[in-house]
Amino acid sequence: MMDAPVGPASPLSDSEVTTLLERTSRTFALAIPLLEQPLRREVGLAYLLLRVADTLEDAATWTREQRRTALTEMEVLIEGGAGPGASELAHRWLALCPSEDAGYLQLLEHTPQLLASLEALRPEAGAILRQFVLRTVRGMREVLARATEQGLLTLGSLEELRAYCYVVAGLVGELLTELFLLDERLTTSAPRLRALAPLFGEALQLVNVLKDATQDREQGRSLLPESVRLEDVHALAASDIVEAARYVRVLHSAGASRGVLAFTSLPLQLAHSSLELLSRKGPGAKVSRSEVASQMEALQEALQRGVLPDDVNRLAQDR
Repeated sequence: MMDAPVGPASPLSDSEVTTLLERTSRTFALAIPLLEQPLRREVGLAYLLLRVADTLEDAATWTREQRRTALTEMEVLIEGGAGPGASELAHRWLALCPSEDAGYLQLLEHTPQLLASLEALRPEAGAILRQFVLRTVRGMREVLARATEQGLLTLGSLEELRAYCYVVAGLVGELLTELFLLDERLTTSAPRLRALAPLFGEALQLVNVLKDATQDREQGRSLLPESVRLEDVHALAASDIVEAARYVRVLHSAGASRGVLAFTSLPLQLAHSSLELLSRKGPGAKVSRSEVASQMEALQEALQRGVLPDDVNRLAQDR
């Protein structure tokens, strides 16, 4: 285990960021290392900050108001930066045990270091992270306002599901896009990338909702509306995956770095494979490790030749 922060918070080292990613993530722990620096660190910190927010929002043993209060406290921290209050709040959250996941608890413990790391980023990237993390935290608090007093969240329509996906994933797509657009080569493609960014995030989130439906119900969330046919959610996810592939193709055409193309292609490929598997086997089905390894190898081989993987190209040309 990493040592807990002692004294004034200092930025996390790159190896500490990697360790926290490995303990709190699945797909992104594989995808983020594909990026070049400084994007690798910036995207890694963005993920970890959003995972802190997710942990507070999903705290199964907390009431609705406890979760909303913690998100308000996180908002104040993001606005104010690292300071003695960050350590105090982190210890208060931990004392209430918001999760049984050791990795998530360790991440909360390092909240002061995360904030110090945020302050140490290049200014333009730090401003992007603050903007979108704050929007996500505020959106999560609004979503929780519709939960029961015990914190049970039920979505009642496809529109509510899409609104939820925008808060927890569409905004992430927009955050990533603004970081990518710090590369001046992509400037002329900015309007198209910004238009597709929320759908890129929605595609990945819808697949996660379908995959985690059973676990979500056990934890007090009913994100798949009972009034909506499962086939319609699958169809929306499939449509979004096509738009996500077009997003990657725009990046490729605009001259995005190999790291950015690898980072965006891998989650897309895994989401597509997962959706096909879920269609056949139902909630809980997961892509095997051997299939993940095979897709990563094919991805790197294609990018080495200067092209996108065949399955990404096929998806981008659908319809």
